[in-house]
Amino acid sequence: MITIAIANQKGGVGKTTTAINIATAMAATGWKTLLIDLDPQGNASTGMGVDGEHRDNSSYDLVVEGQPLAECIQPTNIPGLDIVPATQDLSGAEVELVAVEDRTARLSTALAGHNGHDIAFIDCPPSLGLLTLNALGAADTLLVPLQCEFFALEGLSQLLQTVERVQNRFNPDLGIIGIVLTMFDRRNRLTDQVADDVRDCLGPLVFESVIPRNVRLSEAPSHGLPALVYDHNCPGSRAYIALARELIGRIPAERKAA
Repeated sequence: MITIAIANQKGGVGKTTTAINIATAMAATGWKTLLIDLDPQGNASTGMGVDGEHRDNSSYDLVVEGQPLAECIQPTNIPGLDIVPATQDLSGAEVELVAVEDRTARLSTALAGHNGHDIAFIDCPPSLGLLTLNALGAADTLLVPLQCEFFALEGLSQLLQTVERVQNRFNPDLGIIGIVLTMFDRRNRLTDQVADDVRDCLGPLVFESVIPRNVRLSEAPSHGLPALVYDHNCPGSRAYIALARELIGRIPAERKAA
């Protein structure tokens, strides 16, 4: 199983929307996919239609309580896509993990040896705390959603510094599979300028696929559905399908699903 953390310490950049829809797109192409909701807000779980009454075994139980992964996984309504949901209990995990000796390796330990899925996506909280560090410690690589706005590059530099520290301290194999530009508005000149700056700075690390501002992407979670199911033909859905194709192209051949 290849594990991809979806992270950006800045909130409101389309991180959870990306997690939900890229996971759905990968499942639709035949990859047995696992989505791990590691954000205390639990938005990825809600967006996948998992209500609070069906989150008995959650990512909190997995990371903090040490419950086996198999007991925390539950199916979604999307064929081939399973989820480890999040609950508000996860909001206390940062404090509870401080006193734990292996506090940055809890998720890595939980995922070790799991071969029931081809690929896992971890939806991280909008911070660089212990939950995100657990995700970066468990991940093979990192996918960064980057909103096309003025402060984007400043936040990105902070994240890249954190990745370097993680590589130096406990996950030397952590890579960055790509950066995806989100909330792109072609009517806004600043959007184009930010996109150009990011591409000039990071070159081929930036995906060609760009996620546009799209009302249907915003509406879909309120119906408990990924946008790809809610409206598979909207511009946002088409963009995530294109992103999934690019992502598959960047996964090493030996790690690809049969």
